[in-house]
Amino acid sequence: MFQRSLRVAIALGFIALFGAQVWAQGTPPTRIRGTIVSLVGQTLTIASRDGQTLEVALAENATVATVKKVELASIAAGAYIGTATRTGAGGKLQAIEVLVFPEAMRGAGEGHYAWDLEPGSMMTNGTIDGVATAAVGRELTVGYKGGTVSVHVPPDAPVVTFAPAEKADLKPGAPVFLSAAKNAEGRLTAARVTVGKDGVAPPM
Repeated sequence: MFQRSLRVAIALGFIALFGAQVWAQGTPPTRIRGTIVSLVGQTLTIASRDGQTLEVALAENATVATVKKVELASIAAGAYIGTATRTGAGGKLQAIEVLVFPEAMRGAGEGHYAWDLEPGSMMTNGTIDGVATAAVGRELTVGYKGGTVSVHVPPDAPVVTFAPAEKADLKPGAPVFLSAAKNAEGRLTAARVTVGKDGVAPPM
């Protein structure tokens, strides 16, 4: 029962991170990637990848998760994934990273839409309809409501899935990824954080 509750908590806490959901305020989330400077009370200070120092107020019941590596060869048809891609030679989508969602998160953020991991990147969340071995890496056919895309996953692309973590893991120097909203006072707030552990950083 505990493990099931934990999986559900992770699922509910992280669906908003990867979807194209519309926030109640009508304002898109601010995705933050960077390194923890400090955690004081519920205030998480982050050195963002673009050189800013940001303070984020965490909800009292904020969910914390981490990611762990998954072998590329283990990804099979039927898995529900999210993959950030760039457009390569000949218009072929090349995976920058692949997130294998836990079964409890199937359907989270389904679709193919713009992403901000790098300029021009896209995010595709969907079900793997087909897997083929390429000369280097693998070829995935990912289906979602409204379409299908083919993605080449090179062997050096990070492939991860979610794993439980704790607030105690929010340590200075740890890499983090989160989506924040602005409250009425203009302060960044977040209800969920993905933190890197054991040498594995959130690649999203």
